[in-house]
Order: sequence, then C-alpha cells, then structure tokens
Amino acid sequence: MTDVPVRGDVVAALRAGAVVLLPTDTVYGLAVATAVPSAVAQLFGLKERGRDVPIAVLVADAAQAWELAAAPVPGAASRLAATWWPGPLTLVVARAPGWGGDIGGRGDTVGVRCPDDAMVRELCRQVGPLATTSANRHGEPTPATAAEAAVAVGHSGLVVDGGRLAGAPSTVVDCTVSPPRVLREGALPAAGLVA
Repeated sequence: MTDVPVRGDVVAALRAGAVVLLPTDTVYGLAVATAVPSAVAQLFGLKERGRDVPIAVLVADAAQAWELAAAPVPGAASRLAATWWPGPLTLVVARAPGWGGDIGGRGDTVGVRCPDDAMVRELCRQVGPLATTSANRHGEPTPATAAEAAVAVGHSGLVVDGGRLAGAPSTVVDCTVSPPRVLREGALPAAGLVA
C-alpha cells in the first residue's frame, strides 16, 4: 500500500477510457489507460500526429514495465532502469507478444518509463500502464502550465493542475539494438547513458 493521495475522479476517468491531462516529472502529459481498447486513438487526434509515431507508456515500476516487454529483457535496459528510474528516461524494448496495448507504431516495440512522480506511479498501480504523450501539438513546445497545455491541444476533459512545469521531455534510449543508442536527448544528457 501507499500513502500517496490519488484523486478518485482521475482513476475513474482513466478506467472509463477518458484522456486526462496531468503533470509528470518532466512536462504536462495527456494520458489514457492502455487497458481500455481504442483509448489511445484520442491521443493521436489531440496531438494531430500520425499513428506511425508510437506513444510511450508510463509505469509504476520496472516490474510493470517488463510485463510489457518481450523476454528476456535486455541487460542494458535493466541496468539503465536500475540506475535512472524513477526518472526522465524512456527505454524502447521489444514488445511482449501477448500485450495488446494500442500505442501506434509498428507494434513490435514499446517505450516504457517510470516517472519520478509519486502520484503518476500510483495511478499506474491502480489503473495499469498509461499511454502518455506530452500535452502539445506534434512538433511544438509543451506549455508550462496545465491551463496553457489544455488550450494548446484543445483538451476539454479532466485536468490535474500540478503548477508550473518547465522541464524537458525524457531522454529516449533504444535498447533493441546493441549497443543501445539514444533516439532523443532530453532531461538526461546522452553522454554516459550508453557506451
């Protein structure tokens, strides 16, 4: 059990397949429960981006992340997760054949991240993994406040205001190749992440 407060309306909205705008440890994000079929389609519409660009998945911890990954999990992914999670690092791994989450892309990989935000991790414990993308139009900067983010993407649903967030997006590392390679440098500098 945890003593992290989580709003019941947020849990209910996510379980019902609604999009929730919420703060993460980096920027504001648009989140849906991956367990709800077709919920992710709403994110692509709000972002105005094609389904060829997959949406990352936030998780409560490494154990939940590896449930979405094909076994065996690459040693590099396990080491990076042990060092940098919770934190602003997204790891791309081969997707578990039995996981049916619709996150776009080709369907053979999944980008997973355990955020350094106790509320979001607790939501993932209660609702399951959350497909989450930054609350901005594709290719534009993410606004620093919840109200600005909602306006930027035309989101009229539930908003969780976490104050001003001026963080950078997560750094993304592809662990499906050896050695792993940085796909996007973000809050964590690429130097030292991969050798």
